[in-house]
Amino acid sequence: MINGIIGKKVGMTQLFAPDGTVMPVTVIKAGPCVVVQKKSAGGKDGYDAVQVGLVEDRPIKLKNVNKPMRGHFEKTGGGIPPTRVLKEFRLDTSDDSTNVGDKILVDQFSDGDIVDVVGKSKGRGFAGTIKRHNFNRGPETHGSMNVRAPGSIGASAYPSRVVKGMRSSGHMGDVRVTIKQLTVARVDAENNLLMVRGAVPGANGSVVVVKKAARQRKK
Repeated sequence: MINGIIGKKVGMTQLFAPDGTVMPVTVIKAGPCVVVQKKSAGGKDGYDAVQVGLVEDRPIKLKNVNKPMRGHFEKTGGGIPPTRVLKEFRLDTSDDSTNVGDKILVDQFSDGDIVDVVGKSKGRGFAGTIKRHNFNRGPETHGSMNVRAPGSIGASAYPSRVVKGMRSSGHMGDVRVTIKQLTVARVDAENNLLMVRGAVPGANGSVVVVKKAARQRKK
């Protein structure tokens, strides 16, 4: 059984509980998805998994698909149109009933489920140590010239080099981030919408993967 789905982040809003309390939620347009390829431990792949494609409102034109990907989708028998987004989900057993062409819908989730959401964080470009690593700044008065500088990065005599892993300025964001153990607040199967309590990584319109939580919360 596939325990996840691909979607796109729509944005954030809020829901009201029956007692009047408000909760912030992230709206995700999850699916529909289609199984493009199935891998098995007994085959050349060596593990059990399925490759899933996200079916979008505006499908990609065949002329914009390169030859390797066109051949990849032709192996499905021609019944599955090419998709822009492909993700892989591991399976527990090789005798899973999932087959190529099966659809994956958001109705596999229900209110109250605990899920993990994987996405790519917003890119922040080149950032300094204060923004990137939460360093403290220096004094801003009495002639200080060390306001936002990182400070010492190592000793001179020994080891006479900058040790590996030194926190420094550099590219910030645009990395894979997993937010664990979020609660599904509401499922709208008719419109393929999934509302998850809290924030998820990425900008609006970015691709996210929602999976059943690997570890459930302790009660």
